Amino acid sequence: MTETDPKIISTQASQSYQEGDFKQAAQLFAEAAQAFTETGNLLDAAEMRNNQSVALLQNDDAQAALDAVVGTDLIFADAGDTRRQGLALGNEAAALEELKRLDDAIARYQASADLLEQAGEDQMRAIVMQSLAWIHIRRGNFFEGLFAMNSGLRGVKNPTLKQKILRTVLKIRVW
Repeated sequence: MTETDPKIISTQASQSYQEGDFKQAAQLFAEAAQAFTETGNLLDAAEMRNNQSVALLQNDDAQAALDAVVGTDLIFADAGDTRRQGLALGNEAAALEELKRLDDAIARYQASADLLEQAGEDQMRAIVMQSLAWIHIRRGNFFEGLFAMNSGLRGVKNPTLKQKILRTVLKIRVW
């Protein structure tokens, strides 16, 4: 018999993800999203679609990852959940980046960073800004990349050792 309890399916999906079986995890997250939708729980369904997107990216299926995550930010926005809205846009940006749709990725990363800042998620914002910075640097926009990196690190209240070192390097300004 196939499992229909979305929480059990979600737990199985998370376990598959932790074990590195991203294809199975993506499938189970999709099933959990459907099961949550059928119970009317659109927030958890959107969360499962975001998790599915991450698993699909890990499985090198960027288009499917994008298809899974698109629109979830609006569900979180309707619920007033700025944090998850920002994370959803970050997941969308990551898929767009893998698809080489860099202008779209930049816009989503920036929107994600703004929302994560509003939500007080300084570490997550720093990660998003780092992704944004690397796009700028790969495109040859070195100073825009450094600015994005610095901007992301500036708001971190309890920086990691790596972030402290990066902050110091960015202050040196050899240019």
